[in-house]
Formats: sequence, C-alpha cells, structure tokens
Amino acid sequence: MEYESFSASDTLALGEKIAKNAAAGQVYCLDGDLGVGKTVFTKGFAKGLGITEHVNSPTFTILQVYEGRLPLYHFDVYRIEDEEELYEIGAEDYFYGKGVCLVEWAENVPGMIPPGAVHVRIEKDLQKGFDYRRITII
Repeated sequence: MEYESFSASDTLALGEKIAKNAAAGQVYCLDGDLGVGKTVFTKGFAKGLGITEHVNSPTFTILQVYEGRLPLYHFDVYRIEDEEELYEIGAEDYFYGKGVCLVEWAENVPGMIPPGAVHVRIEKDLQKGFDYRRITII
C-alpha cells in the first residue's frame, strides 16, 4: 500500500492508524533517509497503542520500551555495525515477545529481521514540496 503525507501530522496519524490494528509479535521495519519522518511515524504508532509518555529515537541506547495496550519495543539500529550486537542485547526475545517491535534503519540488519515483518519505507519527494512524504507499506 502507498500513502501520501503532506505534513508531520499526516505521518503521525498514519502511524496511529496502523497501530490500532497491531498485534503482539509483529515487527515493523522503518526505512528511509535521515530526517524523513521515521520517529514521527513511531510517535503516532505509540499513540495508537495508548502510550502517553514522550517517545524519541533511541539512537544511542538502541532500544526503548514503552507500555501501552501492547508493549512497544522501539529499536534504532543506525549505529549497529554488526548484527551480532543485536543478538547480544537479546533482540530476538523482543522480536518474538508479547509486544510490537518498530525497527528504525532495519536495512542495516537484514539477517535479524523475522520473516513476515512489515516494511514501512518513507521517502521525501522535494518536487512535490518540502513536507511531502511517500510512505510505502509492504
């Protein structure tokens, strides 16, 4: 499916909408360039799970855990240089756990992503405007 976002509010709303149907054990891979809106999508997703605490990108901690209707395991693997680092922090326990995983920069760790993961690709199209995003969900 392909969606168009014309603002951060649109991207946030799409994340919220998708989260309302999320189920335990699902993994969502968020891919796209720096500053494209992955964390904005995640904030909306968290809202859709009923999470009220502040959500930010766990770039330096790799993982943040938030409690809502389902636990949200938010990974940012931008700084991961070797997939073994994810094994060391027990990522598989989260991928197959009781919550939902969002993995920013999932393209950096393709061997760790479980089969059946949902891929969310966010791309800017400056020809359509600075705030325009194309969001593809596979």
